[in-house]
Amino acid sequence: MSLDSKLAFDKISKVWDADIVPTLSKYIEIPNQSPQFDPECLTNGFQDQAIELMVDWVKKQNVEGLTMKVVREPNRTPLIFINVDGTNNTQETVMMYGHMDKQPPMAESWSEGLGPWKAVMRDGKLYGRGGADDGYAIFASILAIQTLKEQKLPHSRIVILIEACEESGSRDLPHYMEVCAKEIGIPSLVICLDSGAGNYEQMWLTTSLRGIMMGTLRVKVLREGVHSGSGSGIVPSSFRVLRQLLDRVEDSVTGKVHLKSLNVDISAKDQQFAKEAAAILGDTVIQKFPWSGSCQPVASDIQELILNGTWRPTFSYVGVAGFPSLEQAGNVLRTETSLRLSVRLPPTADPKLVEAELKSVLESNPPYGAEVSMIVDKGMSGWTAPPLDAWLEDTLRSASQRYYSKPFAAIGEGGSIPFMGMLGERFPKTQFVITGVLGPGSNAHGPNEFIHIDFAKKLTACVTEVLLQHYKVKH
Repeated sequence: MSLDSKLAFDKISKVWDADIVPTLSKYIEIPNQSPQFDPECLTNGFQDQAIELMVDWVKKQNVEGLTMKVVREPNRTPLIFINVDGTNNTQETVMMYGHMDKQPPMAESWSEGLGPWKAVMRDGKLYGRGGADDGYAIFASILAIQTLKEQKLPHSRIVILIEACEESGSRDLPHYMEVCAKEIGIPSLVICLDSGAGNYEQMWLTTSLRGIMMGTLRVKVLREGVHSGSGSGIVPSSFRVLRQLLDRVEDSVTGKVHLKSLNVDISAKDQQFAKEAAAILGDTVIQKFPWSGSCQPVASDIQELILNGTWRPTFSYVGVAGFPSLEQAGNVLRTETSLRLSVRLPPTADPKLVEAELKSVLESNPPYGAEVSMIVDKGMSGWTAPPLDAWLEDTLRSASQRYYSKPFAAIGEGGSIPFMGMLGERFPKTQFVITGVLGPGSNAHGPNEFIHIDFAKKLTACVTEVLLQHYKVKH
């Protein structure tokens, strides 16, 4: 009862080239943005187009024992729910997860010849929005299952969830988890294909995820704008007030965050993961970013940079309001300035405590008595992986060695997958394989997003082996 790995990879490679890449290219061309970025997403038809494309493809695979439905409820994004019966009707369950909603296009920033809604194959990479994050997941999941079936090899019962709200914080998924709770059961293994990779040379396992909190800081000093010649020096600038407030939460020189609720202890285990990843990746941790001019990273020590990006809190300023365009900027003292904040939370930070402290620090005793408000969206907690069972660690190591010729590596991820935190709380005894294709340069959320096709093929093969070994261990 073993997998013919050469036969399996040959099949996986052919299906990717002949079927998945063309279908994924069609998916890329659909501008199905997440609801946070497209308020009309439930009515403009783009989500329906993406769902129809995926559902039709799955049906054409004729996977034995597969049933599928699209769960829809008023004022909620839909969910693709797939069940594949286990061999010998086993109820031992694996959950596989991905999402089909996309980030905004950033169309003006893509390189010549590329675009968010234009699928382009170049040097073994398929460019376009959503291919890597995370449109490929449903195709790779089904292919892994079908590869086992074609070799008449067993697998546990498999539930696949493809949501349409991940990029907006998975706000509909907790509801669907309750609605589908009986159908889902209690998985002993979760496989998520929405994470990153340190390089394209081996399989990467995500050991932790940072949380995320979004909010808008608003400072208002006047009811209407006034001539800067008469008002400046008497009326405080709303922008200068905002700068003072930001100094309360972040050191503008070092980037160190001052809030107690955002500073957590980093375990020896996670420091060791960072040390090992630093040894593997070296300067590629720095080189993977498209630096401008002579700009340098915030530190030179690679291990510290990895910990900065995976375990330490950060503030990013991702949107601004209250400023006219440069062409329309006159000599006017503006009434207000608003700043959109993206706060990355350490994996073990409590979003409720962070929100309370953030609002208190920013809103209390405002400079000059200015009107200040900090409106916080719902924060999402991070996640830390439980220790790997011996069988799973051995399987990942051997599979990565077989298909990549290197053992798997582990690293924390600086981004967020809200669903993982939910699952960790709901299924505390479950094993997790959080992995993905978002390697150096793939640039999810930014311009020139791509999926490295050869890497994705090998990852599909590794997942196939994990599914087989899970069945062997549990039966």
